[in-house]
Amino acid sequence: MRSLRRPLAVLATAALTLGVAACSSDSDTGGDAGSITVYSGRSEELVGPLFAQFTEATGIEVNARYADTAELAAQILEEGGNSPADVFFAQDAGALGAVAAAGDFAALSADQLDAVPEAFRSPDGLWVGVSGRARVVVYNTDTVDPATLPDTIQGLTDPEWAGRVGWAPTNGSFQSFVTALRVVEGEDAAAGWLGAMVDNDTQAYEKNSAIVAAVATGEIEVGIVNHYYLYQYLAENPDAPVANAYGATGQVEALVNVAGVGILSSAANAEGASAFVDYLLSTPAQEYFASETFEYPLAAGVPAPADLPPLASLGVDDLDLSRLEDLAGTLELLQQQGVL
Repeated sequence: MRSLRRPLAVLATAALTLGVAACSSDSDTGGDAGSITVYSGRSEELVGPLFAQFTEATGIEVNARYADTAELAAQILEEGGNSPADVFFAQDAGALGAVAAAGDFAALSADQLDAVPEAFRSPDGLWVGVSGRARVVVYNTDTVDPATLPDTIQGLTDPEWAGRVGWAPTNGSFQSFVTALRVVEGEDAAAGWLGAMVDNDTQAYEKNSAIVAAVATGEIEVGIVNHYYLYQYLAENPDAPVANAYGATGQVEALVNVAGVGILSSAANAEGASAFVDYLLSTPAQEYFASETFEYPLAAGVPAPADLPPLASLGVDDLDLSRLEDLAGTLELLQQQGVL
């Protein structure tokens, strides 16, 4: 099944044209018994140390290609069975769903799938989430009373918030959130919200981290980000006046997306790729996500960072994360509404 190749190729071209960040670092991509090639939509700064831990634990070298998740998904779909990748490590479930729908993933083992709750893995057994991130509103505690924050993102279109809110339209997590909005509330509702936010002078930033910094310094007062960027900022600026507000359970504002992995059906080193998946679900890797990236560990037995609300209190009711696969449609909508 190759029906998604053309739309994702369009997505890749659009991503490059629109300046979606894609800082790639290529290694020799030959597969052999002692190495695997990982296409990583997560940055080297974030997961490079984890890859090194995997190599130390298993002796398997990781040849990593780092780039934007959507770009790598498009590349895999273009390469098909000729892809040099053994593993796709994606920033969000939508990209994993797109690759799975194109038939480019091999089935994972029952043990790998059962390591995480059903909501955070492919319903067809083709990918598995390894860490979770919640969408939040980060706000300046000196200038914003949390009681005045709107209960829904629709409230941020009120004239009261004009020019006070930041978002990162080229960021993959933001685009996945918009895709979820399209799936949960419909195309018209998503288009209406985006257009109203543009009309309300929402400030654009390249990255979530830049949004948190801008909120902390008072450049803006509120930002739409993933939860863990706050903790990364506070690790270096512990007295900064910033905090997170979480959405109500069952609403799109409480979306929990995943970083996850799938093994390419064309993998030259399927055994090594499976060992990589096993390692990402292991206690050392899950503890790394909790302590180093401040994300939710998804495998049983590893607690989340103490300051985070319970994972069970978040999430969108009955949302199959694989349904976030239409990244091309989201990019088109963002362009139509003047966001990009």
